[in-house]
Amino acid sequence: MVVEAGTRQEEHVVGRVWTVRLDPYGRPSAGAVRVSCSRPACADQCFPGGTADGRKAAVGHVNAHLARIRAGGGPRGEARCACRAADCAWHTPDPAAGRSGGTRSGPGSARCGGPVVLTVYADRAGRLWRIAEMCARCAAATPDCRVLDTAPPPARTAPAGGEQAAGQPAEQERAGGPPREGVAAVFSDQGPVPAGASPSAASSPAPVPRARRGASSGGAPRRAKRWGKIAQRIVPPDLEPDVLRLELVELGDAFRAYQQRAEPDLALLAELHERKARAFALWADVSGDDSLRHEAQRAEAAVQATLEMHANRCGLPVDGAGGDGPAVERLLTRPQAEHARTVLDYVAAHAPHPGAEVRLAVLMLILRAAKAGTGNVTGQDLTGWLGDDAERVVRQLVEADWLRLPGTVAELLASRPEDPTAVTVPALLPDRPRPFDFGKTTRARISGWAQKVVGDRKLRKKKATAVTRLLALYTVAHTRPDGRLGRAEDDGLALDQVAAFCSLSPDRIGEHTERLLAADWLTEADTTGDRLRGQLAERALPLSGML
Repeated sequence: MVVEAGTRQEEHVVGRVWTVRLDPYGRPSAGAVRVSCSRPACADQCFPGGTADGRKAAVGHVNAHLARIRAGGGPRGEARCACRAADCAWHTPDPAAGRSGGTRSGPGSARCGGPVVLTVYADRAGRLWRIAEMCARCAAATPDCRVLDTAPPPARTAPAGGEQAAGQPAEQERAGGPPREGVAAVFSDQGPVPAGASPSAASSPAPVPRARRGASSGGAPRRAKRWGKIAQRIVPPDLEPDVLRLELVELGDAFRAYQQRAEPDLALLAELHERKARAFALWADVSGDDSLRHEAQRAEAAVQATLEMHANRCGLPVDGAGGDGPAVERLLTRPQAEHARTVLDYVAAHAPHPGAEVRLAVLMLILRAAKAGTGNVTGQDLTGWLGDDAERVVRQLVEADWLRLPGTVAELLASRPEDPTAVTVPALLPDRPRPFDFGKTTRARISGWAQKVVGDRKLRKKKATAVTRLLALYTVAHTRPDGRLGRAEDDGLALDQVAAFCSLSPDRIGEHTERLLAADWLTEADTTGDRLRGQLAERALPLSGML
């Protein structure tokens, strides 16, 4: 009976293996992929959307298997190494053996050893994932293999008769007596156990060795220090001071965790950029690398941009007092609003004719063609901006060679949204000096902002003229966050500057201000003295420029 018990104890099962693959599916030009799993119970999944969708599903499938393995108790201590069952073909030869003169050419030449561990392997191409129960030595010898869990060693069954206590060395069994004092028992999967140590200490799992680097890395052993990556840079494991290295590693993990969030948190992102700016500045001081200092400056700029986006998205209180008023979602960020004011100034200085209708058309056409000098326009756009004056204004612009058309003015006015006309503004062509430095996203946002102001429903209902619409544009672009006109230190807008933009005399600004009051664009206005003071209506606050 004793022999049978010992035989059962020596019986092992082969370690489990789950292999998930991502392969092309169908015609190569279709771009579809298929996710397959080596477990028979897992059906294949096809994804016509391409590799990105397939890879995401494959990673989810691997995580689902890992969750079930952990729920089932994790790796089994009695399992045999699955890598050994595959003739150790999963790992590369030990480069240290080659340097010492030994040979490790055969895939099965490595000795298995150490506790059973649960590992996951992902190839660098993102096409193969493998979960396996294997020994710690094979796990350490396999590049890109990550150890997730360690199995406790199998319980040792003591023979009947109580002749030997559990955990005593084999020498005692052979010699029939206790081991000599000061001699420690050494097991293949554990460190030495001092004489007199408790049996539980002997059965505790040994530390799992780290995965060895591939042959291309020169075989240098990994440092025990935690390593990381941030901004496409590897954090040196010997970077000093140690607190800086830890901060960089944690920051890299934090940025990757942020990318996995379902919803953005711009306040958190700004905090991460601020930490990155400080850490990279210190890293640059320590290493003397100017590229790190440049990265720190980029992070500082990202802090400001992110905070502005956060303020723009969350809105600001109407009363500007700090949060008691309703929130306002702004259409333009502060930098975009600054670019919009730059465009308004350019129109006032470079319009080919001083008339308000011409200036309004010039503004809207510039916003269509600001990036490449060309833009699409329809007859409906022009009549919406200029009404019955559309044909006259377009002819003036063409005759002044400010605007070039591929056909006639009549063809332009007859063009439909499904077939717009590509017009050219020569002053904005790429071979000319660039008057604006914003990108295509900002151009589109400012163009949409101007279209919302010019096409405002209440302004159209009040039959607002081009002068009134220019005044609406100028006032909404020059407001503080609380909706008051002008900067706080200026107390309103200079009346002569407003009149110059609207191509009007200062004494006539008052009558058009009354029209804005009637259209609920302004809630109050005052043109006494040489200043235009007023308050933007609540409905117009989303379009305000936030001086």
